[in-house]
Amino acid sequence: MSPLHQSPADRYGKPDERPLAINPFYGEANPTAGMTDAPPKHRLPQGPLAPMTAYQLVRDELMLDGNARLNLATFVTTWMEPQAGVLMGECRDKNMIDKDEYPRTAELERRCVAMLADLWNAPDPSTAVGCSTTGSSEACMLAGMALKRRWALRNTDRYPSREARPNLVMGVNVQVCWEKFCNFWEVEARQVPMEGGRFHLDPAAAAELCDENTIGVVGILGSTFDGSYEPIADLCAALDELQVHTGLDIPVHVDGASGAMVAPFLDPDLAWDFRLPRVASINTSGHKYGLVYPGVGWALWRDAEALPEELVFRVNYLGGDMPTFALNFSRPGAQVVAQYYTFLRLGREGYRAVQQATRQVARGLAERIEALGDFQLLTRGDELPVFAFTTAPEVTAYDVFDVSRRLRERGWLVPAYTFPAHREDLAVLRVVCRNGFSSDLAELLVEDLGRLLPELRAQPHPFTRDRGAATGFHH
Repeated sequence: MSPLHQSPADRYGKPDERPLAINPFYGEANPTAGMTDAPPKHRLPQGPLAPMTAYQLVRDELMLDGNARLNLATFVTTWMEPQAGVLMGECRDKNMIDKDEYPRTAELERRCVAMLADLWNAPDPSTAVGCSTTGSSEACMLAGMALKRRWALRNTDRYPSREARPNLVMGVNVQVCWEKFCNFWEVEARQVPMEGGRFHLDPAAAAELCDENTIGVVGILGSTFDGSYEPIADLCAALDELQVHTGLDIPVHVDGASGAMVAPFLDPDLAWDFRLPRVASINTSGHKYGLVYPGVGWALWRDAEALPEELVFRVNYLGGDMPTFALNFSRPGAQVVAQYYTFLRLGREGYRAVQQATRQVARGLAERIEALGDFQLLTRGDELPVFAFTTAPEVTAYDVFDVSRRLRERGWLVPAYTFPAHREDLAVLRVVCRNGFSSDLAELLVEDLGRLLPELRAQPHPFTRDRGAATGFHH
């Protein structure tokens, strides 16, 4: 049985001849020993290694991953305060699922849920329900399951049947986890395509796709393609009008993987959360703009009615009655503890300051890149601290894939990718600004890009032959 992620030797059927030799300085104090020991890479070694030797071998392998702080593709947190790292180290041996054995860790999870319910304007934060997850992908799966089960309970007279196939409406710009949900849970995915300069869901078009089998509509608060917010309030208004004319009562789930930890602090008047009665559930990634190392996410429901009780398992586990609603079971409590630490450390004003600084870096960097003259901005970092840009029409010597490749030579990871259905003609670069990506680093990026431009302009033509192979798009 082959692994999903194979090595080059596995893929091409060639023996991996490169020895993983041990530098004698890593082991016993004998620098004159020959570098002859090479631990196997595809089977367990026969005997143990000294801890320092094993550490150094693994560390050497990881050096070529590069510097995560220069990764402008990922939304995931790459810097935290040392104190947070210490706390996480002290909690890595605690199993988050053992709530009876680790009651204080469980209490910190409960407090985080309560804080998020208050932050997202739940009608009664004390009655909102929620849980931590390993990230937004799991949180979205849980929210989708709740939507499907609520729909099934309302349609017990005709589901399951051949005529009643549940569907979920979303924009084509959704994160891939939603496509996974529809595939795994046998739900038809109905996607609103991009059109012209609209790069996310259109509320009217979404409402037109709804019918009696629609379990819900997903709105994205911060599209990964360009950093823009989807108009959640307009979406709810379109569904309100649909209910008036058809009687269909379609709930909304807000995928706030990134924006749900940005908008409450920087855009407090924007209506996107539980202030809108049609919003049944919200998810976010604590490990994105929640400012915690991976992986922690959160899923919250407006009230207990929005999360069917039959989906909550009550397990008599290790001496306690434990309600749980998750796809995962055992996982470390470290990330949940780190989330509570960050909430406690920053508070509302601290989060506002951090996110505002990040947005300012994004907007300033976008303006500097536009001023170079070779690029056009699609977004400017004024919603999520994220912006996308493409080459200007008059630029013919190179394309965005050439830019991405050349920046990588200098250590910068800036993804280049094409847009989905109806806008496959558009290829862009995207920059994600996170806490820890300072204005000084932004200045260095612009300087490196400026140094590359004369060489790029001198090319006879773009060097990218296979756009599909060149695309590096990471959510």
